[in-house]
Amino acid sequence: MNLLLLSISLGAVPEFLSECVGTLTRQLRLGYISDAAEGMPFAERELHGVRDLGHEVMEIRARDADAHAFAAKLSTCDAVYVAGGETFVLLEALRSNGTGEVLAQRVRAGLPYIGCSAGSVIAGPSITPVEMLDDRTLAVGLTSDEGLGLIDRVIIPHADGKIPPYPIALIERIISTYGEQFPLLTLNDDQALRVGPTGARVIPSP
Repeated sequence: MNLLLLSISLGAVPEFLSECVGTLTRQLRLGYISDAAEGMPFAERELHGVRDLGHEVMEIRARDADAHAFAAKLSTCDAVYVAGGETFVLLEALRSNGTGEVLAQRVRAGLPYIGCSAGSVIAGPSITPVEMLDDRTLAVGLTSDEGLGLIDRVIIPHADGKIPPYPIALIERIISTYGEQFPLLTLNDDQALRVGPTGARVIPSP
């Protein structure tokens, strides 16, 4: 598998894509899963940032697609980008119609996966620890906090406390509350977890 799990900054994305496709001499097609970001004030900014990478971006709402249509869209993509926002809303969308299972299968089969914030959290075994960051009441149909299981740790993004809604004290409270129950990995906003054939490592993503 090839995954790049970001806290927020996109700096590591170009090198990741180059490593995954071997070269960037052609424009790639990125599937942009936007469910978590819908209605969020930063949504357009994040989408513009991804478009500014210079590749074709195809926006996908997992909630609106059945598993077959979702699989067909992913088949046309060189990589998938799962946007940030509300983690529980995102997981609910992916669990509501089988698209989450399709996504996990395609990533395990080699589709490069880029997650940002919520998109990084759902790659792990559970999203429970981020209930202190996000609002689970927005996902009334979600019956399980089980993530996609692509990695064995729960990403806690924004761990340097630079974004006002997520101060250091809140991050410390998450670690204190959930650190013994879940394998947590904190990421600062200028960091990413790179997962590849040789293992996983935290890298800069300025």
